Amino acid sequence: MSANTLGCLLNRANLKRVMRQSPTGFLGASRHFSVSTFSQYSKEKVTILGSGWAGFRLAKDLNPDKYEVSLISPRNHFVFTPLLASTSVGTLEFRNICETIRHHNPNVNFVEGTCEDIDFANRKLKVATSFTTSPDLHSFEMGYDKLIVAVGARVNTFGIKGVQENAYFLKEIKDAQKIRRRVMDCFEKASLPGASEETKKRVLNFAVVGGGPTGVEFSAELHDFVKEDLSRIYPNLMPYVRMTLYDVAPKILTAFDSRLTEYATKLFSREGIRIQTRTSVLELKRDSMILNTGKEIPVGLVVWATGVTETPLIASLGEKVRKQNKRLVTDDRLRLLSAASGQVIDENVYGLGDCASIRDNAIACTAQAAEQQARYLVKVLNKGMSENTPPFQFHNRGVMAYLGNWNAIVELKDPTPSNSSLTLSGKPATIKQAGRVAWFLWRSAYMSKSVSWRNRIFIPFYWFMTYVFGRDVSRF
Repeated sequence: MSANTLGCLLNRANLKRVMRQSPTGFLGASRHFSVSTFSQYSKEKVTILGSGWAGFRLAKDLNPDKYEVSLISPRNHFVFTPLLASTSVGTLEFRNICETIRHHNPNVNFVEGTCEDIDFANRKLKVATSFTTSPDLHSFEMGYDKLIVAVGARVNTFGIKGVQENAYFLKEIKDAQKIRRRVMDCFEKASLPGASEETKKRVLNFAVVGGGPTGVEFSAELHDFVKEDLSRIYPNLMPYVRMTLYDVAPKILTAFDSRLTEYATKLFSREGIRIQTRTSVLELKRDSMILNTGKEIPVGLVVWATGVTETPLIASLGEKVRKQNKRLVTDDRLRLLSAASGQVIDENVYGLGDCASIRDNAIACTAQAAEQQARYLVKVLNKGMSENTPPFQFHNRGVMAYLGNWNAIVELKDPTPSNSSLTLSGKPATIKQAGRVAWFLWRSAYMSKSVSWRNRIFIPFYWFMTYVFGRDVSRF
């Protein structure tokens, strides 16, 4: 293959990249690289950080004929987080909410590791792998043409003493597995022949900190598990079981309409789930927690669901990028902004999902926001960004939460309302439901939003299996 032919196949930038890959230079590359290899190098290299709602959607839908896509994440799967609470008590199995990255897009170059630093000037990433036992595989550098930062966020402990060591979180599959084991440990410990009254009261006192949808749904799922399954196995322990939901706000579920919040509060009260608002945790010990009221409460399990904060990568970027409330700041086309100038740091570097916030348009850290941003960026990159590219616009489709015992609350909004769906005030119509109808809408929405047909089939199947045979109480 002659040099003229190669010049037609490759632009100048990609030609330099090929020359760098070959120790013999350009002529060596012509002898040792096939046409298919040159086709690969003619693609732009897009590197995605994170396999959450945003990162997974981008890796799945970016045009493989146009981009060479790499995804860096410490996990090789996507987690359908809205149903994570269901897996923690056995309503669903863990694989029902997982989607393997390589399965959905075999063309993606997946790297199991964590990005520790970004060199924006030289377009380099410092990556640490999960294989710490092999020194030669521990860390390395990767280059990129386009970079998409979608590393999500981690649970916010607010620096409270003992929370990181003693609380249980609900962000990953491994978190749900730990909770499931802990619940069973508590009941088995309380059922021991020598267990005292004080021990039974302590280990069967379950606390959830955080009155948002995550905390409320886990409380509901745990209540169903105890009432429908564990009560048959441990009937003598039921008088000792206590469940309490703590929150610093005046009420729970502040994102919902006040009437729906009131419905949830009354339902929890009838079902025996205590709600303690205007209450914060000062310290969390191994078997107890100290509240701002001065009381020390003995507990067997504390699930922490109080919001999110920045990941180590975002914290390490320091003054390189602009931040607000510990989130990266982007323009309305999702491009990262420089901390020094306030301008776009690089036309080819984007931030989206929980780790980023749009300038002058802060959006809550939700799955629907991350997925909408990913869909927008997929269209932009597949078609090519230009000056006429419209800015990203978030369409709030509403919120929903499961309350237990076949009850839920749902507040749905029409993202693209027609004239007939407008209220007298000119605002989009909103559907507000509570009870059994809302429960049906909740299950239908989560089932339909599952990424694969495999899980769209398995999720209702396991719901039916749980209804007929009950939840599995085995400890793994």
